Amino acid sequence: MCVFGLSVLVVAQRRDVFVESRDHPAVAYSTGEVSDPVSAFNTRLRNGSAALKFDEGTGYLRSVLEGLGVPIESQMMVFSQTSFQASQIRMHNPRAVYFTDTVAVGYVRGARLIEIAAQDPTQGVIFYELSQQQTQSPAFTRNNDCLACHLSWETLGVPGLMVQSVYPLKDENSYVNGFTTVQGSPLEQRWGGWWVTGDAGGAKHIGNVSVMYNDKGSKLASSTRTLPSLEGLFDLKGYLTPYSDVVPLLVLAHQTNMTNLITRTGWEARLAASSRSKDALARVNEAARDLVDYMLFVDEAPLAGPVKGGSGFAESFGAKGPRDGQGRSLREFDLRRRLFKYPCSYMIYTPAFDAMPAAAKDAVYSRLWEVLSGRDTHARYKVLSLQDRQAIVAILRETKPDLPDYFQKVG
Repeated sequence: MCVFGLSVLVVAQRRDVFVESRDHPAVAYSTGEVSDPVSAFNTRLRNGSAALKFDEGTGYLRSVLEGLGVPIESQMMVFSQTSFQASQIRMHNPRAVYFTDTVAVGYVRGARLIEIAAQDPTQGVIFYELSQQQTQSPAFTRNNDCLACHLSWETLGVPGLMVQSVYPLKDENSYVNGFTTVQGSPLEQRWGGWWVTGDAGGAKHIGNVSVMYNDKGSKLASSTRTLPSLEGLFDLKGYLTPYSDVVPLLVLAHQTNMTNLITRTGWEARLAASSRSKDALARVNEAARDLVDYMLFVDEAPLAGPVKGGSGFAESFGAKGPRDGQGRSLREFDLRRRLFKYPCSYMIYTPAFDAMPAAAKDAVYSRLWEVLSGRDTHARYKVLSLQDRQAIVAILRETKPDLPDYFQKVG
């Protein structure tokens, strides 16, 4: 068999990613209608019900964040040159990233564009750019060039999001070497190429150290030194806050892969509906199992000790979202031994989760109940205590309107 033929066969057999084209008729990523937050904002800009204001210091950034409801306190700073505006990124001119449950905004001080990624309820992550050139009619433009990096096995074969941690380059001829960070990544492997402020609980991470050759020598004495803020480390003019907070960094590691899992499961169900093959149906169930395991944090890397941010993100994030009659919320942090107090993803409330085809959602809910009810006794689920499972089911029963009736009190 030729090498090419073997390559195709291996791809076709992968069970952990979406293997069909993004433009398969059942998906039509490039041509299908979208209703993500940025496209909706564009509509408001066109009809005059919204406007963007230009600021001499940060261009349209602040106005974009306000218009999309993105909190400034979610700011994180990445200085590895892993953006298409890489040439302008340095350790002392990092790329600022801001996010909500459905939108991420990237800003490089002095760059010509603001980058935006928005999760469409059915089409996955849609990528946009906004010119930082002041104009009378600013508008977001879709940019599929981002898929060169944002559609890969790392994003589960769908247009998606990822967080990269990179190692320092040895010389100017070396290639960037790193890996994708998810919630199961050990903390000692996280944040290479990122600034980290706040107390990471004593974790020995690889943040706050120069990684690009042109930043050689620009590093702190210790990557685990606690930084209350970035004040005094470099000129912060042109940035909205002095933080690259550890709490949003932890949340983003969960959210990016969760975003991709939701998209993949929905797309597998759409493909199965169009083909009606047994294999396609099996892939839906496999995707649902992967999604449920991830949303229940069964592979989460434990925290090294109590984590404390300083930007205000933990407080604002935890204040959002539905609560049950006892005031409990899936957005409530733990930050001592794990990220959340109740280990079930808050992204179960997102429009993309709600928009999954019925077959996908049925598979997800069925699998979720198998685990939370205790029917699946596999050792990997022992991380979910009876108290965890009882609390999660109780919260969902009061806050998730479409939760199936078979979700009953866990004994």
